[in-house]
This record gives sequence, C-alpha cells and structure tokens, in this order.
Amino acid sequence: MSVRTIQRTVRAIANRASISRNVSPHVLRHTFSVTAVQKGISLPALQRLLGHDRLATTEIYLSLSPEHVIKEFMEKW
Repeated sequence: MSVRTIQRTVRAIANRASISRNVSPHVLRHTFSVTAVQKGISLPALQRLLGHDRLATTEIYLSLSPEHVIKEFMEKW
C-alpha cells in the first residue's frame, strides 16, 4: 500500500463513521499516543511502540491539558 492509499482509506473510514474533524494517519497516531500517556503507559514503552530512536522525540506526547493535570493530581493525592 502506498502512503496516499492509506491516507485515503483512513479518510474514507472517518467519513463513514461521521467523524467531521480532519482525520489522517498522523492524527490517529498522535491521538493513540496521547491517550496511552493519559492511561499511564511508560514513556519507554510508548517509545518502542512508536519506533522512536530517541526518548526526547516521544516526550512531545507528555503535554497534558490543565484539566488532566488537575485530575491526575486529585487521583494521586
């Protein structure tokens, strides 16, 4: 499969699912990564799943919204 075919397939599936936001393989990868971090996956595990060579590349997914920071704080304390 070519990159373009994958992009078209993802977009077609999003359209069938009535997802109105712009969807691409990159958006799905980013959404998966942020969700995994929010669920508590370790950064080294996420790094391996994403195929990153450097941990610093994976750290971009650590940016949590203020709401998530407060929620996590309240859960831990």
